[in-house]
Amino acid sequence: MHKSTLQTSCLFALSATLGLSSLAQAATPVFINEIHYDNTGTDVGEAIEVAGAAGTNLVGWTLVLYNGNGGASYDTRSLSGTLSDQSGSGYGTTSVSYPSNTLQNGSPDGVALVDSTGRVVQFLSYEGAFTASNGPAAGMTSVDIGVDQSSATPTGMSLQLKGSGNQYEHFTWHTASASSFGNPNTGQSFAASSGNPPLSNCGQAATPIGSIQGSGAVSPFEGSIHHVEAVVTADFRGSSNLNGFFVQQIQGDADPASSEGLFVQSSALIRVGDNIHIIGRVDETFGMTRLVDVSRVDVCASGLALPTEVDVQLPFDGQANNAEFWEGMRVRLPQALIVNENFNLGRFGEFVVSSTRRFSPTQVAAPGLAAIDMADANRLDRLVIDDGSNQQNPDPITYPQPNGLSTSNTLRGGDSVTGATGILAFDFGAFRLQPTESLAFNHTHPRPPAPAADSRASLKVVSFNVLNYFNGNGSGGGFPTARGASNVQEFNRQRDKIIAAITAMNADIVGLMEIENDGYAASSAIADLVNGLNQAAGRTAYAFINPGASRIGSDEIAVGFIYQPAKARPLGAAALLDRTVDSRFDDNKNRPVLAQTFVDRVSNKTLTVAVNHLKSKGSACDDVNDPDTGDGQGNCNLTRTRAAEAMTTWLASDPTRQNSSHTLIIGDLNSYAQEDPIDVLKAGGYENLLETRIGNQIAYSFVFQGAAGYLDYALVNAATVAQVKAVNLWPVNADEPRTLDYNTEFKTPAQITGFYAPDPYRSSDHDPILVHLFVPGDLDGDGDVDDLDAGVFRSQLGRCTNRAGFNREADYDGSGCVQFADYRIWYAHYQAYLTQDTPR
Repeated sequence: MHKSTLQTSCLFALSATLGLSSLAQAATPVFINEIHYDNTGTDVGEAIEVAGAAGTNLVGWTLVLYNGNGGASYDTRSLSGTLSDQSGSGYGTTSVSYPSNTLQNGSPDGVALVDSTGRVVQFLSYEGAFTASNGPAAGMTSVDIGVDQSSATPTGMSLQLKGSGNQYEHFTWHTASASSFGNPNTGQSFAASSGNPPLSNCGQAATPIGSIQGSGAVSPFEGSIHHVEAVVTADFRGSSNLNGFFVQQIQGDADPASSEGLFVQSSALIRVGDNIHIIGRVDETFGMTRLVDVSRVDVCASGLALPTEVDVQLPFDGQANNAEFWEGMRVRLPQALIVNENFNLGRFGEFVVSSTRRFSPTQVAAPGLAAIDMADANRLDRLVIDDGSNQQNPDPITYPQPNGLSTSNTLRGGDSVTGATGILAFDFGAFRLQPTESLAFNHTHPRPPAPAADSRASLKVVSFNVLNYFNGNGSGGGFPTARGASNVQEFNRQRDKIIAAITAMNADIVGLMEIENDGYAASSAIADLVNGLNQAAGRTAYAFINPGASRIGSDEIAVGFIYQPAKARPLGAAALLDRTVDSRFDDNKNRPVLAQTFVDRVSNKTLTVAVNHLKSKGSACDDVNDPDTGDGQGNCNLTRTRAAEAMTTWLASDPTRQNSSHTLIIGDLNSYAQEDPIDVLKAGGYENLLETRIGNQIAYSFVFQGAAGYLDYALVNAATVAQVKAVNLWPVNADEPRTLDYNTEFKTPAQITGFYAPDPYRSSDHDPILVHLFVPGDLDGDGDVDDLDAGVFRSQLGRCTNRAGFNREADYDGSGCVQFADYRIWYAHYQAYLTQDTPR
């Protein structure tokens, strides 16, 4: 395919117009030749020497000293005069002396040699490399000379270049040499060059970037050496950045399917706006075309206007709107972008945006072709916003700008971003924007407070995954455990966040998932959680259900119940569903189901709650012939489906033997809303409250790979539907960056403190569900209190437990008989219902 290029004659004309001084060469003919910065005692004789061809006019040249701690400049000295021939071969030196203790002593520090046009000719450092934050070298990463001095260095010594040649690249740095400032170094000889120093390659034949990129996913020139001439559009040099820069052809080809941008892996001294000529090898690394093993970079011109950004828009479509077409180019996304994932914000400084909130395929689409199509659509509507760095665990974390991440300045899923401008790159399996301008962040999905109690309902039940709550040996030791916190410090941080979340919800009954399966003794995890809640409340507010077993199943984690005895009373013993009850329930994979019947102390209604945690999608189930079939439901779908079948049968058998007409299934079913296990439960007569009360395209409790959905459920049987007055998802976890959780790994000491708050936010990775139910006084079960309920009560007057038709709910005082004392309680409920002010 033919690609157009700039004509050589035009480039020579440009060079002539700008003058020879605007040309730079890969070779460095004027260079820093000798340095002394540290010695025993007071640092004396500090100096820097510059060498070059005799006749070089140094008027206007400067030496700028830089502090590696922060990268700021701290001293500037001017050079002057013309270099004389000190070697007999046409080369000479000049030096600048500094007062004692002027040059800072490294770890690291550096110096920039700047020519009369303001261009940095060299940016060298000792005792390490760093990036300059201001001055002529701003944004540049220094080159460590590899030798150093210390406070034990004798006076009169210096670091020197030795060898033979006529440019910097021909010599090597040496230490422990007697100072020779103002003269060629001992062991250094200058060889006369043949004729004039070579001019740059500017204007010579070059391969168009469009040809290198090609119209496919891989360059047709991979592995071969090519010349490229283009404008620097973005500078990400340095090991803490991307180790290179991007270039783009000003004048592209006529093929819209070939990109005009390219990443150059090089630390060459360039600036954005430079037109440069590069020689390097074409390579495909992590899916992006780049130029590596760069042997020469020539700056042909400076200060050029950059190519206009290409307006692109999410979602991509893989056709005319194909991200591959703009790989390495300047782009702008004019739309508001929605944050869909922040999982790696703390780890790699990146987050994921889309055109809208994206949902897990089987949350909204049927498994199979529809879900596969949805997954494809999700992939096309996904862009990583990166921070221009390869650094892991950055500190500070840039986003959200301008102030960066903190506990009070979070970046939540659902927030929006505008002004996205930068380079479209592909790395680590994803298209990503490397911004070149600041982004505008809009907190369009702020942190919500805990949902208020619904005044119509008397009982609040919560489903909450407590993210591997393991308390060691219960006495501050025993860490690390199989899961959860690595040490007691982390555990206390986790504990405080979980307690804050549960306290804020003020639930009457809480079904727990991922509590340590270590029994119910005083040292157990569930006892520890209850103790912490009671300490926070300043009273004995909570208790836990002990099902009468030392452990529930064989997994490291279990389900459990805690409750407020003042609000709810356990009725009878708890029941467990495992494979001994129904062979369809594989408790080698799923955690056994725990069911308990409670009496709501206000409404006097009973409720059987079953808390679950089925096998995850990422678990291995090949051993039970239940692999991922590729329909979108993941591994272990049959295992979860059979468990749902067993649970439906089991609950219909009244496992707690309390004859309660109300049943609520809660917990982590590890299935999205359109998947087989949920279909089984719905077919068994259960209503999915998140689906009917909130909606599958709105509700979510979990985010995975940038897609939202809910794995956590609240389902009720038909008799309970009218009793449900409100359902809430409290989005305190799934939308928050994981770096704000209790963990201390991958954080600096400042982040361990600064990124933590003992609040509910990111207390877990799942959001809790709150179900508000029961209308006190509603004896006929239709969800209100009226004359029909009065009629039911009258029919109960005088009946006792030993009489047929006795309604336990009408016996409000628990005397065993329905009497006028119970009527007074019922009538108070009736009056409260009329004013929607349920006594709590």
